[in-house]
Amino acid sequence: MERIFSWQRLWPHMVAVVGFVALSVIYASPVLQGKKMNQYDDVQAKAAAREIVTYHEKTGEWSAWTNGMFAGMPGFLIAADYPTSISTKLGQGINKILPAPANYLLIGMVSAYILLLVVGAGSWLAALGGIAFAFASFNLVSLEAGHVSKMLAIFYAPGVLAGVLLAFRKNWLAGAALTALFLSLELYANHVQITYYLGIGIVLLVIGESIGYIRSGKIKQLSFILAGLVFAAVISVGTHTTRLWNAYDYTKETIRGKPELTAPVNPGGKAPKQEGLDKEYAFSYSYGWGELITLLIPEAYGGSTSGGLDDKSETYKVLVGRGLDPANAQNIIQQLPLYWGDQPIVGGPAYVGAIVFFLFILGLFIVKSPLKPWLVGIIILYLVWALGKHFEIVNYLFFDYFPMFNKFRAMTMVVALVQLLMVLIGILALKTIAEEKTDQKEFSKQFLISLGISAGLCLILAVMPSLLFNFQGPNDAQLQASFAEQAKDAGFAQQIVNAIVQDRAGMMKGDAFRSLIFILLAAGVIWLWVKDKVKPLVVYTLLIVLMIFDMFGVDKRYLNNDDFISSYAAQVAITPSPADEQIMKDPDPDFRVFDLSNPQGPFNSAAASYFHKSLGGYHGAKLRRYQELFERQIAKQNSNPEILNMLNTKYILMGDQQGNKTVQVNPGAYGHAWFVKNYKIVPDANAEMAALDSLKPREEAVIDKRFADKLSGLTIQPDSSAKISLISYKPNELIYESNSGREGLAVFAEIYYNVRDEWKVTIDDKPADLLRADYVLRALRVPAGKHTIKFSFEPVSVATGSKVDLVSSILLVVLIAGALFVEVKGKKV
Repeated sequence: MERIFSWQRLWPHMVAVVGFVALSVIYASPVLQGKKMNQYDDVQAKAAAREIVTYHEKTGEWSAWTNGMFAGMPGFLIAADYPTSISTKLGQGINKILPAPANYLLIGMVSAYILLLVVGAGSWLAALGGIAFAFASFNLVSLEAGHVSKMLAIFYAPGVLAGVLLAFRKNWLAGAALTALFLSLELYANHVQITYYLGIGIVLLVIGESIGYIRSGKIKQLSFILAGLVFAAVISVGTHTTRLWNAYDYTKETIRGKPELTAPVNPGGKAPKQEGLDKEYAFSYSYGWGELITLLIPEAYGGSTSGGLDDKSETYKVLVGRGLDPANAQNIIQQLPLYWGDQPIVGGPAYVGAIVFFLFILGLFIVKSPLKPWLVGIIILYLVWALGKHFEIVNYLFFDYFPMFNKFRAMTMVVALVQLLMVLIGILALKTIAEEKTDQKEFSKQFLISLGISAGLCLILAVMPSLLFNFQGPNDAQLQASFAEQAKDAGFAQQIVNAIVQDRAGMMKGDAFRSLIFILLAAGVIWLWVKDKVKPLVVYTLLIVLMIFDMFGVDKRYLNNDDFISSYAAQVAITPSPADEQIMKDPDPDFRVFDLSNPQGPFNSAAASYFHKSLGGYHGAKLRRYQELFERQIAKQNSNPEILNMLNTKYILMGDQQGNKTVQVNPGAYGHAWFVKNYKIVPDANAEMAALDSLKPREEAVIDKRFADKLSGLTIQPDSSAKISLISYKPNELIYESNSGREGLAVFAEIYYNVRDEWKVTIDDKPADLLRADYVLRALRVPAGKHTIKFSFEPVSVATGSKVDLVSSILLVVLIAGALFVEVKGKKV
């Protein structure tokens, strides 16, 4: 086993890390003034977790359930603590090294640096690659949007790959330890989709490497490597048992799970997909073939969905030329639909960097590493996935038949891993130049071909951008109609849209020239290096400087100092409105608010959850039954108003065009619970949903036949004096007091969720059977007399999972400590 650690060689890596810290802080310099990023998704996350966090602050306990969103859902999907998971604590500690987003950029650079060291790059080249990877524009665009978990998963991915390669190429024990460390952090990031894509790539790598070992007769070495990696994977997953178990159980009940409804939402429409996401929904975010050019030319497709132009733009000239006030024209051109691809919303391009693109093409010719076939193959696979519906012959097969593939949407995010692998090939190209004596004639040919492909493409698009693209977006006709309606002039509207098209072409032209310049500068430095005109240290320094200028220049278009606000301003952003304050005066601890004031819609914003228990919310995996209730009842025309009443919707927030909120009181809200006068057993989910069209839930309950045996012998005799009241409220514990002269069926205005009997129900401290009524609500058979009814949310996954977390954490520490001990002592195993 080769020794991979040396104290004497430690200092260059320390210098690199210091440099990474400096770059991170320089880029996010407002953090030095105590400012924070104003991220939409971050604000949404805080609102969603508000009830859980508040409860924790008061009691020290993390509730596994919250009523803050969607009338109630598991809280462990929103905010939770895992006290026995060391990898969770480590991840939390790493996040605090620097203020966000500098901390995330640092993680990305260090992680990629380690990967590049493992493949044999020196510290200079590894630093260059770390910078290139971390500052690839997809990462900064995602950080600006607040996609923190996704970015952590992306930034820890190089470390996972480094561990696997280290195990196969140099040191199986150190590789297993490094894999375990970074895989546990990768899982801590809690973005299953990125981890899934990464995992498929790594499985293919392991298969390829294993075949090589078998062909070489190195069966014993292979057995150690595979055993080490399997052990590393098991304990890494084990340190997150509680969270992964929670997610596994929850997923089955969400829109990613199997539906029970077979009837279409609308008559004549499509029947629900039988498992996983709807295909159209899943592929709504797909790169167009031409859009891949943004890897080389950042704003070739217009940049972001809502972008800005300057006063030299054609659009500005048209507006001012028509007599519009220059100030108003400036306001208009700051929010134009410049992106002209067919993705619904785009925050910015996936620009890998002109220099990286050139080095990648060069690497395809000159790199001879056995890793190259895997790198090229996985890049192609990932790009095919990113094309989504535009390569349906392959992707629809994956979606229909490949395990778990249909659980995810927005496959475009896999391009982040493409950027990593392109950087890896590019750095391997520089490593090849630095370490191998190349045939000058052959290298010159390969170099010029690479330069011709990358720089030549930039030159063509800079000179003739309309040769390959028309710059017309799928929504331009709608945009023109909107302008025509506002201006009352169809001709003027056409002029504006034509000007926007010209500006899009100008954006491609400008960025094509920009990329051309960076490619020529980098190519010139490398050419002088190959001709022994400059020293390697000068080359590395110049390439790092060029890389920083290239990436920072594009990144700052999307994440810049304007995205930071003071702590005070951040707090003001979530201050309650007078309407919110009016509702908050209600002393009732458990009622719901339907927020119709948000222009994004009640199911695309968690803002109301910061102050209220909301019917709506913002989450990527809503409970399927609740989503179906919303689509088929609440959101439809002429909906049954009793549906809102049974959800105890006490207030409705309305909004006007100026953003002001008003409150409407709903006098029909049923309250916390009630006894019904009758119940009806129906055969399936379709019948349940159909019954809701005209149901009066206070009078009658609709029960699925699966619960019929629990109601055997129950004959309800109406009792006008029967009542049931909520006497104690906690998010994970509700206590009621009932009083009735006869046995009855009580329905509770709480969402039913019971995958593994998580909700423990007792009547006078004796276990009782929890039922489901009215498609989404809880119900209970209650005996005559006065009783105390208690609901407690106690997932077995939390109680048992925390023990597995602890044991796995101990094993993780032992593995890493053992690998360090063997390495420092220089022992062979």
